This record gives sequence, C-alpha cells and structure tokens, in this order.
Amino acid sequence: MASTIKEVAAKADVSIATVSRALNNDLRVTEETRQRITRIADQLNYRPNVLARNFAKKKSNLIGLILPEISDEFFTEVIKGVDEILFDKGYYAIVASSHKYQSLEDEVITFINNGLISGLILLTSDLRPRLERVFLESKIPVVLINSNAKQKQFDRISLDNYEGSFEMTKYLVTKKKYSVLAHITGPENNDDSQQRKSGFIDACKKYSVKYNVLPGDFSLESGYNGCKKLLSNKIKPQVIFAANDMMAIGCYNFAQQKNLKIPDDIAVAGFDDIFVSQYLRPALTTVRIQIEEIGKHAADLLIKRIRKEIKSSSVTFKASSELIIRESC
Repeated sequence: MASTIKEVAAKADVSIATVSRALNNDLRVTEETRQRITRIADQLNYRPNVLARNFAKKKSNLIGLILPEISDEFFTEVIKGVDEILFDKGYYAIVASSHKYQSLEDEVITFINNGLISGLILLTSDLRPRLERVFLESKIPVVLINSNAKQKQFDRISLDNYEGSFEMTKYLVTKKKYSVLAHITGPENNDDSQQRKSGFIDACKKYSVKYNVLPGDFSLESGYNGCKKLLSNKIKPQVIFAANDMMAIGCYNFAQQKNLKIPDDIAVAGFDDIFVSQYLRPALTTVRIQIEEIGKHAADLLIKRIRKEIKSSSVTFKASSELIIRESC
C-alpha cells in the first residue's frame, strides 16, 4: 500500500511543505535534502496525488487524448507514442474513445469546462463547427491528428495518405503486373479514407488498368465481407488493396476459410503497417505510417504549445509513408 506525504515527512524529519517542495524541485530545498526526501519517498512507495496537486496549483499536467477507438492496434500505437513523450515531460494522459459517447463535443466540453486538462490531442477526421468554437473560445492548446487541410487554425499532424496509396497502386501495377485491382475503402466521411481512395483511383487511371472500389469501415469484418463480395463477382480482382491493415486481415480470414492461397489465388495489400502485419503468413505487403512517431510528434507539439515555446499561430507536421514489400503480393 502506498504511503502518505505525512509519513514521508515524519521519516525524513521535515515538514509536509518541505516534502512537497523537494518533490517539485523547489530551489528553496537544498540538493542534499531533496535527494534524501526522494530516497525516502521511493522506499515508502509514495506517489503524489496528481489531481490534488493540480487543483492546489490551479494548473493541470493532465492531457486529454481522444481517439475513435482504443482496441484497434493503430490507436494503441498512437497511445504508446503519446504516453512516452508525456511521461518524459512530467505529464499524464487521460485516454477516451469517442465512439462510445453519444456526443464527442459534449465529452470534450466537459473536459475543458472542468479545468481537468491543460491540453488536448484529438484524432478525428472532421472537426465540427461547434467544437471549433469551443477550442477557439477556451484557448486550450489542441493538436489534431487528421488530414483535413482546411483546419489550418490548429496544430495538426497529417498522414501521407494520397501519396502512399498512389505509390502502392503503382507498385502493384508496374512491378507486380496486376491488371485487375480492387480497393476496400474506409468510412465515407473519413478524410484519410477518401485520400487513400483517391490515390488508388488516380493511379489506376494513370496506368489504364481495370479497378473496382468497395466501401468499408476500417474494421476486420468489413475486410472479410468486402473480400467475400469481390471474389463472388464475375470479374474477380487479382489483388485487393485494403485501405488499412485490419481490413486486409479480414481478407486473409476469408481466404483462409475458403482455402484460397495468398498471393497465388488472391493477392492482398494493406495500409498502416500495424505490428501484427509482419507476422501474418504470408507477411503483409503494406504502406508504413510511423504510427508511434505520430503520437510522439503530437505530444511533443502540444507540450511546446502549452509551454509557449512555439510562436507561430499553427504548425502542421506531415508523417511520411513508405512501401513495405513482403510476400502477400
């Protein structure tokens, strides 16, 4: 069981105020005393009450991180990157999944109005006008992770969606010589999804190959159902390029169920290069987005904005992509 600050003070033979100052690196405490108190706090497994300390200071070192999903591997990698930077800077993340709430706007407004957080990282394909107004009026530092170039008033991490999709399609046509391609998209209202679809279509048109586009929603199930539908068509694709790796895995599941061999009977490509993609059999050819790095850049940008280390009105960082060639094509 963790000890209290009163117990630390008693063992160190100092006041509670001195323990608090020492653990907050207050210059009024000598280095010798600070080290002694820190050592005793560690021995007693003392952990400061972060919320109580924030309220006392009227300052929060909590950061809100809101994602569409927290079970998908893409988003867990984002959380990992964010957490690594925040912990190093003395901040903590409160992670929420927006799809579980009736209103994303209401949840964000609750965070802000309660003074619980000092900044927010939000992964969303579309920032609605009400939420824009809330951010601008509250003046809370915000970093968006999305690809909507229209939202220029906020710091933003964007993904190299179009170029990555175009280059993958080009590779499938010019290097692997596929002439009948299919693409399973992400959600219709998702900017990342639409840019990946545009890259695929533009490349197919440029190289004059047959193609088909089927709607999906980034889930494993929509990949499975999309593959099932595409392979039931009269003209079957030679390769399915899924807009994310989870849907590509859904294609794998359907192929396995029907005893189809990848890539002999149907080739599959994905997008994101989530951790499990390299361990599929055959390993998945995909577009790599440095997912953990996206989280790190978002957290680093937000902390700099909170500490007023950035003078410009807004900053945009574009996460690059690269083709990862494996055995599924």
